[in-house]
Amino acid sequence: MSRTDKIIQKLLSGAYDANFNFEELKNVLYYFGFEERRSGGSHHIFFKEGIEEIINIQPNGAKAKPYQIKQVRNLIVKYKLYGDKL
Repeated sequence: MSRTDKIIQKLLSGAYDANFNFEELKNVLYYFGFEERRSGGSHHIFFKEGIEEIINIQPNGAKAKPYQIKQVRNLIVKYKLYGDKL
């Protein structure tokens, strides 16, 4: 299993929402083909063709905010982005 797969499994498990690295969350979004449009300040806006929702994330120190981890996880599940590995 690759490092990226391990990070995605960590995100999908829901057990690490309060302790998930912000840069790892960004890398997960890039991995799934999201593009970033920065809207200023600490906000990072991600979008992807074929996905209705726009993801707005910002760091809390070096960590991602738990509710934003949940939003990303819900998108991965809703759109079946991780295929058969769920």
